[in-house]
Amino acid sequence: MRFRNDYARGQRDSRPWGTWEVLDAGPGWCVKRITVNPGGILSLQKHQHRAEVWTITAGIARVTQDGRVFELAAGHTTQHGVGVVHRVENPGDEPMVFVEVQLGSELREDDIERFEDRYGRG
Repeated sequence: MRFRNDYARGQRDSRPWGTWEVLDAGPGWCVKRITVNPGGILSLQKHQHRAEVWTITAGIARVTQDGRVFELAAGHTTQHGVGVVHRVENPGDEPMVFVEVQLGSELREDDIERFEDRYGRG
């Protein structure tokens, strides 16, 4: 099987909702630390080529997954497969941090189909 992975250790970016940093990456996998600012919310989205596992490490995460909404505290994990509509937001007043493990044959930033975005990104 051939893998495409556009991520490399040390990559980072700032977004309207917070920041992400690649902790490590290899063929078919990527590990990111994602920090969501208080009140920040990622777009409602899905991916065609990757599944994700999220482990909350600080704060409270409000997760939407295929229409279901639930909260997770530090130490808790959720996962969503390829094609599952999802998002995460920080309802708290402190930064919320989670570790995201991406798994798939193609790992790249443009594998995002957005359905809703507070910040006007398409």
